[in-house]
Amino acid sequence: MLYRAHAEKLFRTVHRITRNREDAEDAVQDSLLRAFLHLKSFDGRSTFSTWLTRIGINSALMILRKNRNSREISAHGHGVDETLWEVPDSTPNPERWCAEREQGRILRDAISNLRPTIRRALELQVLEHRSIEETAAQIGISVTAAKARVFHAKAALRKSKVLCKIKEPSWHGLGTKGGERPFNS
Repeated sequence: MLYRAHAEKLFRTVHRITRNREDAEDAVQDSLLRAFLHLKSFDGRSTFSTWLTRIGINSALMILRKNRNSREISAHGHGVDETLWEVPDSTPNPERWCAEREQGRILRDAISNLRPTIRRALELQVLEHRSIEETAAQIGISVTAAKARVFHAKAALRKSKVLCKIKEPSWHGLGTKGGERPFNS
């Protein structure tokens, strides 16, 4: 009789605290059991509903405390802050990996079709991470000439019809640093 009279209201109260149906059901069950076991200690200073609600609130708080301390997640992933348990997948997305490899292949093909003089400057400066001064010294030209060759190589790649196939260029596989895009000026 007491269950039928108070269970629904008690469930709504503890559910607002736990924000999880299963935990709220556990709190209601625990509360009703405790109320039954300690019914003789109910002294009537408050209504039975208030007394039972207080027991329910304490049960709900104990469940939250237990979940927080044990860091257990229910089968449905509710109750505890799920972001603590999300582990990013470190394996590369196969579709993206294949697309990046294909884009890298297309880009390498486009670079190989450049005139040898501008291709060499681009390879040294961008792909081998050489400074413009090192590039110029390696080729045996002035810094200004090296800058011009790299500029013309990048311009030729931008105009290349082959590169139109690449929607979002991936420069990772070509030896660039930190995902920078070497052909955007």
